[in-house]
Amino acid sequence: MFNNKTILITGGTGSFGNAVMKRFLHSDIAEIRIFSRDEKKQDDMRKLYKTDKLKFYIGDVRDLASVKNAIHGVDYIFHAAALKQVPSCEFFPLEAVKTNIIGTDNVLTAAIEFGVKKVICLSTDKAAYPINAMGISKAMMEKVFVAKSKTVLSKATLICGTRYGNVMASRGSVIPLFVEQILKKQSLTVTDPTMTRFLMSIDEAVDLVIFAFKNAEAGDIMIHKAPACTIGVLAQAIKEIFNADNDIKIIGTRHGEKLYETLLTKEEYAIAEDMDAFFRVPADKRDLNYEKYFNIGNQQLSSQDEYNSHNTLRLSINEVKQKLLELDYVKLELERGRRN
Repeated sequence: MFNNKTILITGGTGSFGNAVMKRFLHSDIAEIRIFSRDEKKQDDMRKLYKTDKLKFYIGDVRDLASVKNAIHGVDYIFHAAALKQVPSCEFFPLEAVKTNIIGTDNVLTAAIEFGVKKVICLSTDKAAYPINAMGISKAMMEKVFVAKSKTVLSKATLICGTRYGNVMASRGSVIPLFVEQILKKQSLTVTDPTMTRFLMSIDEAVDLVIFAFKNAEAGDIMIHKAPACTIGVLAQAIKEIFNADNDIKIIGTRHGEKLYETLLTKEEYAIAEDMDAFFRVPADKRDLNYEKYFNIGNQQLSSQDEYNSHNTLRLSINEVKQKLLELDYVKLELERGRRN
């Protein structure tokens, strides 16, 4: 479905954008457009890959005009641009609103105007039962794309989304922090060793988005089932991989952090479709004239628990080590550690 097509990746210089670009770069895709406000990283990518398949657009999703400048002639959009750091969004919540909510609306407005065929919006487990500014802004982002998917104007543009947990070794995440602290002989700073988080590789995140492209209907939220572990187990697994004896320092939870993350709420479980390795959460396609639906029957909420990082498959230290050793980042850091 991507042969001779043009895709646009917003936030294309980030971890996810790079992974999507690499997945498609040597395929029969016609063009990959990288849209971001980071000119340095764009220039680095340009010099590294040296291919006419990559086109670079400097702009900001907050600026509708710059989005429109990049979107003409595009077939598909991966919308990954976002403010993602929980603590920084707690201090600057309106910045999260501008990028994650208004920025998403700008991308979808431009996509509809230019007749883009499909748009995938990337969300996060923090959008389910959100307690922090980043999660709340992402929850509103989901509401924006679901509402937009219902509009008459968007019928030619299929809009859907994905929701996933922490991507292992992504920029700003805890795994690179632990590795850096090990190599510098520092204490590993653990917020709460009983805190659980989903574990997903960047390749699995890309697989989820491609699955959504192939299977999602308008307004759907697609979710990849994932295992989890405690932060304490993760820290110990990384120590063992690097044969390190660094001590662990408990520093307490940071601003806006939860004990566990939720990928599927109880309310979503009531309507979700189980698709083996994935869940599909369909949009509520009713309008506000509820009397039309009285004879259809009342929706019954499921007694099923939510799907969260406390009740999913819990990995042992050895299982986490096995998953970590599949990451290119960990392989490279291990090699760097041996050389030093």
